[in-house]
Amino acid sequence: MGGASVSFMHHTAADWFTRRTTRWTNWPAEEVLAAKGDTRVSVVLPALDEEPTVGEIVAGVRTLGPLVDELIVVDSGSVDRTAEVAAAAGATVHHRDDILPATGSRPGKGEVLWKALAVTKGDILVYVDADLTDFRPHFVTGLLGPLLADPATLMVKAFYDRPLLDVSAAGGGRVTELAARPLLNAYFPELAGVVQPLAGEYAARRTLLETLPFAAGYGVETGLLIDAWRGHGLDAVAQVDLGQRTHGHQDTAALGRMAATILQTINARVEPRHSLWPTLTQFERHDSAVVPRETPVAHPDRPPMRTIPGYSS
Repeated sequence: MGGASVSFMHHTAADWFTRRTTRWTNWPAEEVLAAKGDTRVSVVLPALDEEPTVGEIVAGVRTLGPLVDELIVVDSGSVDRTAEVAAAAGATVHHRDDILPATGSRPGKGEVLWKALAVTKGDILVYVDADLTDFRPHFVTGLLGPLLADPATLMVKAFYDRPLLDVSAAGGGRVTELAARPLLNAYFPELAGVVQPLAGEYAARRTLLETLPFAAGYGVETGLLIDAWRGHGLDAVAQVDLGQRTHGHQDTAALGRMAATILQTINARVEPRHSLWPTLTQFERHDSAVVPRETPVAHPDRPPMRTIPGYSS
């Protein structure tokens, strides 16, 4: 047989996984609160038509009391009562179009996460998806623990079991396993130890986030992870097992659009001079005809917030 086979994780990723992975139980709420000191914490929920779930999540975050200094929901253009429900539960709600209006507004998750920097004051931002159906306060304390314990930690990613999704509940979702993980392993094997690179629950220091570009749409988590590692080294990132998490699921066509956006984000960081085709062609059946549907999937990153006129950290 010709050639040697490689059957192990990249040595840097394996070492990082061993040293920088903890579980939420390692970070009891009372110890996290004691470590907080004067650090300001902002919890941010990006939301688009999440009326059924956003209120319960807001109420759950509020049970953390003085650990959370502000609780912000950034509405990405909901047509339901997301904003009203979130406000009634105790969140401060901003519509994306009202934040930095001179920059305009774009659709997608990356936009609202980026704009959240302009309406929060926290030294640490904790992002929590607004479609969770089983939010628990340790989702926040688990992410804050490593940041408050170690000043060198700049970003903490969550991972969790996703019951009933598939037989690999401890891994990622379909887009992670079919697109994000293979691409990251191929191009950035040092990041192979990140269990769920697309996790919507993560926390980071403002001093990091305001220096990074924010990719559009669902490419945002991938872009932030790659750029944090490139700029500050792998040990700037940690990950925490949050146990179990359930949330709403999208259809296969929507997942395809997510995967295409992530591919664009990774390509822009691998070979920025080579542009990929900017749309994804999918097909729908209308009566007896099959009709192509075109979706734009290539959008420019938002620049580091620190460079935006009118922003003050």
